[in-house]
Amino acid sequence: MRTWGGDQVEAALASGVGLLRTVTDRDWEGVPAGRLEWSCLQTAEHLAGTLLAYASLLASRSADAYVPFDLTLDEGTGPAGVADVVETTGTLLAMAVRTTPRAVRAYHPYPFRGANREGFAAMAVTELLLHTHDIAEGLGVPYEPPADLCAGALTRLFPHVRPDAAPWPTLRWATGRGELPDRAPVTGWHWVNPLALPAERLTLEALTPAAAVDLHTGGDGGYAWLGGTPLQGARDASGMLVKAYENGVLHPEFGVFVVVRREDDRALGTMGFHGPPDDEGRVEVGYDLVEPARGHGYATEALRALTAHALAHDEVGTLCAVIDEDNLPSQGVATRAGFVPAPLEADRTAEERQREQQGERTAAAQPLRLYVRER
Repeated sequence: MRTWGGDQVEAALASGVGLLRTVTDRDWEGVPAGRLEWSCLQTAEHLAGTLLAYASLLASRSADAYVPFDLTLDEGTGPAGVADVVETTGTLLAMAVRTTPRAVRAYHPYPFRGANREGFAAMAVTELLLHTHDIAEGLGVPYEPPADLCAGALTRLFPHVRPDAAPWPTLRWATGRGELPDRAPVTGWHWVNPLALPAERLTLEALTPAAAVDLHTGGDGGYAWLGGTPLQGARDASGMLVKAYENGVLHPEFGVFVVVRREDDRALGTMGFHGPPDDEGRVEVGYDLVEPARGHGYATEALRALTAHALAHDEVGTLCAVIDEDNLPSQGVATRAGFVPAPLEADRTAEERQREQQGERTAAAQPLRLYVRER
């Protein structure tokens, strides 16, 4: 998978600062930036400060708070000067992104109190595109950023937003800056950096739609996989996530997670949910680890972490896992994670549901067992 990072930050800088430099002869202090309460000059100062804050968080590896400093422009700094500051702070961020290891996460409040280098790059791109738009709108000039940057930001930070044919109008709508046909106006928003669930030796990293598309279509999803390549199960699970995203029904906390071993940053497999809880509070889990990762307790450790995450949500009452009858190792994982076999009648119900989903109704199909974990 192509890494999303410093190059995209620099491309957004070129787009945004390139536009800003064409209007430095105008009054940035006397007009508001688009729909914001800030003036155009204040908006540009905010943008520069945000880019510098992101760079400082990645550089310091701060895990629980912003680094305690702020950027203030020298008195009398005008539009040309603040454009220079935006370009400088953005370049510093691009450098920080490039030198930060893939697995490092630093503090950011929305919504899970952390982001990796790709998340900070995507947030910076979004800030650059949106605030350039705000300033351009305030000054009465058109601005159309590169569509690929808009699409990349949406698939990394807005997994809950159904994609549209035109990514720039969709990004504007998702951030309360425009309208889309058949969609209610957005009055409050924040982006969604992917969730990371810690376990003893592992981290479960939620797949973004961007990574899921790559995995589903034969890529590596941006991970180094133990054994070289992911299993077909990982690609199939990624396809389910992509379908949910395209239909606008993806719930980021109930998606697909890549199980990563922290000691060497190797991806061992995938684990996750088949969707959000149903009306009865039931949610189904599934998991699959590559062959070299089996037999070391990784699946049990990961499933315990995923189970704790799910049961922390009030709307979840029951977790279930549907497992082939002859897959004793997988049944052992479920048992060690606190799941128990359901009655045989429940097995048959689960089996019928599974066959309907897969379009299989033959007597030769593999019998299934249902394991459940109650709150």
